Amino acid sequence: MKIILLQDVGKLGKKNDVKEVADGHARNFLFPRGLAKPATEEALKQLEIEKEAATKKAEEDLKITEGLVAQVDGQEIEILVKSGKGGKLYGSITPAKIVNALSEKGFEIKKSQVKLDKPIKEAGEYDVALELDHGLEAKIKLIVIEQAADGLAEEDVLA
Repeated sequence: MKIILLQDVGKLGKKNDVKEVADGHARNFLFPRGLAKPATEEALKQLEIEKEAATKKAEEDLKITEGLVAQVDGQEIEILVKSGKGGKLYGSITPAKIVNALSEKGFEIKKSQVKLDKPIKEAGEYDVALELDHGLEAKIKLIVIEQAADGLAEEDVLA
């Protein structure tokens, strides 16, 4: 019997695959659990339409992501962080703080897309990689500026 899988089934196939299985396996196991449906002509036509729609959506998502990469790549992001004596930062720069700084500039990036080897704990300039959907990457320059405990940046105190 020919079936269309409605979700991934181990050792059988992935969602939307068309497979040939034993009649009993289909009727007694796959159909009652909602894992598959019969591969009728109508169902196969519907599957083709869904695949075409999914392909178009993936192409649109790719174009949007490419546009985001073009805008974000090479951006400089500044983050002010309070520090104590000796330049030790209070707290560290994490992906969440980088995402907040990027969102203030109008970029929608997820925390999971910011790739840091470890949290940043010192002032300075850092190159940060962003791994976006569809395997695309962008690099930004993160500038961490010390802010003395009294509220002035150390550069302002020296000036």
